[in-house]
Amino acid sequence: MKIKTIDINAKEWFDKINGNSYFSAVITINYGMKSAKILNMPFQYGYGDHYIDMANKKLSDDKYINTQRRDNGTYPALYQYCTDNNIILRYNIQRNCKKRELMY
Repeated sequence: MKIKTIDINAKEWFDKINGNSYFSAVITINYGMKSAKILNMPFQYGYGDHYIDMANKKLSDDKYINTQRRDNGTYPALYQYCTDNNIILRYNIQRNCKKRELMY
């Protein structure tokens, strides 16, 4: 599959009682094309841009992109992979969501 675009749409919920942030996301590969593929990232711990790193890991683990895991267990940045391979990368996060909104 030739990847032309990667879109990541995430939602974040902050647990005020415990002080933790959680997110869930939908990754769309080749948005609007016949070859479009949708991947769900379930509810999980993370804040800030962590959803982008986890999307990178999911795309790599599911063999949609070919990034090599480094010796320390991390992956190269998704934006760098997309730049090097002429892939359009778009991402956004909706903050201050209710917990029930994160259940895709």
